[in-house]
Amino acid sequence: MLFMDTCSDLRPVITFLKGILTIIQFAIPILLIIMGTVDLGKAVMSSDDKEIKGATSKLIKRAIAAVAVFFVPLLVNLLIGMVANSGDSNASDADNFWTCWSSSDKAGSGA
Repeated sequence: MLFMDTCSDLRPVITFLKGILTIIQFAIPILLIIMGTVDLGKAVMSSDDKEIKGATSKLIKRAIAAVAVFFVPLLVNLLIGMVANSGDSNASDADNFWTCWSSSDKAGSGA
C-alpha cells in the first residue's frame, strides 16, 4: 500500500510535468515556425537573393527543430515506460511507476 500512497502524493507533480510537456510539444514548434516565417518575410521584402537563401535555410532548420521538439513528450513517455517496466518481473501492475504515470491522465489533478 505504500506505493499507492506515494502515487497519490506524486499525482500533482506528474500532472504538472505532463502539462509542461504538452506546452513544450505545441507552443515551442509554433513559435519556431512563426519566427522562421517572419525572418523569411523580412528577407523577401528586402528582395536580396542572399538574404532570402539564408532565411530559407534558417526556416528549414527551425522546422526540423520544431518537429524534433514536437516528439519530445513521446520520447519521454517511451523512456518512462521502458524504465518503469524493467525491474522485478514478479511485481504486480500496481507496483510500477508506469501505472502511476498513466493514471494521472485519468484522475486529473486530484485534490
